Amino acid sequence: MSKKVTLVLGASNKPGRYSKMALELLEKKGKKTIAIGLVEASVGNIKIHQKLPEDVKTVHTVSLYIRASLQEQYQDLIFQLNPKRVIFNPGTSNLKLQEKLREVGIEVLSACTLVMLQTNQY
Repeated sequence: MSKKVTLVLGASNKPGRYSKMALELLEKKGKKTIAIGLVEASVGNIKIHQKLPEDVKTVHTVSLYIRASLQEQYQDLIFQLNPKRVIFNPGTSNLKLQEKLREVGIEVLSACTLVMLQTNQY
């Protein structure tokens, strides 16, 4: 498994949800993944937590699956983790947060985690 940790914010185990598809593909590709969602559940071997587990100290990538109006409650967490990059998946664009992330040197991508994984750009 890769040593780089991906945090999926807005994770769901509901069929048809893109965050669920992303969790499945991240696991299939062997990416170490942590998931946070509204409801505790599992997708494959990935447990969806309601908050970040205490033993998680470093995250390489944050993949967002929550709309801009809900991102504010996670901003402090994202900045504390200081990831290398944050992926704003379709429907999650937030220019204000993207600007703040860039200001502190975090790479911002307006992209699709699923496409990135399927085209080996992840």
